[in-house]
Amino acid sequence: MLRIILYAILIWFLYNLIFRFIIPVFRTTKDMKKKFRQMHEQMEQQQRAQQGHTNPSQPTPKPETRSSKGDYIDFEEVK
Repeated sequence: MLRIILYAILIWFLYNLIFRFIIPVFRTTKDMKKKFRQMHEQMEQQQRAQQGHTNPSQPTPKPETRSSKGDYIDFEEVK
């Protein structure tokens, strides 16, 4: 009789362990992986969209140098 009670308690413990801990953890990790994958795909799409807006055939304007602006005049503070 005692052996049957111990087996029942063991089965109840295993049942609770599986359905209240292992399965929810498995589902949560599966959902998190899915969300990370979706986020990664969205970021890649945004990068592709940004790269599509910049045309590599058009040269980027060069910053103006001192010689192209004209003469350089030093600024002196007057007291």
